Amino acid sequence: MSDSLVSSFPALSSMTALWRARYGTQPPAAPALPESPVARGLMTHRSVRGFSASALPDGVLEAAVAAAQSASTSSNLQGWSVIAVRDADRRARLAKIAGDQDFIAQAPLFLAWVADLSRLDHVGQAHGRDLPGVDCLDTFLAAVMDTAFAAQNAAAAFESYGLGIVYVGAVRNRPEEIAAELGLPARTVALFGMSVGYPDRQRPTAIKPRLPQHAVLHAERYDSAAANDPAVIAAYDERLRAARTAQGSPGRSWSESVLARLGDVSALHGRERLPEALRGLGFVLGQA
Repeated sequence: MSDSLVSSFPALSSMTALWRARYGTQPPAAPALPESPVARGLMTHRSVRGFSASALPDGVLEAAVAAAQSASTSSNLQGWSVIAVRDADRRARLAKIAGDQDFIAQAPLFLAWVADLSRLDHVGQAHGRDLPGVDCLDTFLAAVMDTAFAAQNAAAAFESYGLGIVYVGAVRNRPEEIAAELGLPARTVALFGMSVGYPDRQRPTAIKPRLPQHAVLHAERYDSAAANDPAVIAAYDERLRAARTAQGSPGRSWSESVLARLGDVSALHGRERLPEALRGLGFVLGQA
């Protein structure tokens, strides 16, 4: 986020304060965290689900997409597209499809981030060539990764302008309906949405705790003991439960969230049938 937005949270204006907010501990004494406005902006991220009605400044969307297109891309295939939705009626319909999430209709801008193999297919057609590689699983995975890299660059850009964002995975609940609403061609799929706008100051948000670094940062080889230390997970469970309670959310631990989300496929709200939906949208996902 921008320095102006960070300054409205004075307790979070330093790398040390942001580390404490994210991990609940003091940062390591050695090596000391080097100061970086980019790292500080990224560490200030929080999901925003309450937006003001204020429109985005002119040029911000274009700047964010330029940042998105500056992200790494596999073999320069650039297998993604993004659809900007400002129309209030369309945003309301998308909100309904994506799990009745009102903030989609509330935010002045909704972006649908699309894995796009259609454009690559058209390149082959334009040159009279079959492109069997388009149908390989790796090509689809590359498009998914390209889309995610691009979206995260855009998210950081939006936040640098003082805006808030939240990712919306629920566009995968009913991908065919999203595709129809957005006019997506074959071999494209909306992977996730992103609501963008100025945060509603009447609905403050907070930095959500993450797993400690030693559970995710490995040296040379994967350390299963560190990644799955019961004491570390238990401590994180309690810290996340306390943070959620303090934010007025249900006081559920991380482990409870994992069990609730993955213990029954019905909790995926339709996403369990994603392979079927992808094939219906024109993806082969295998060797052609």
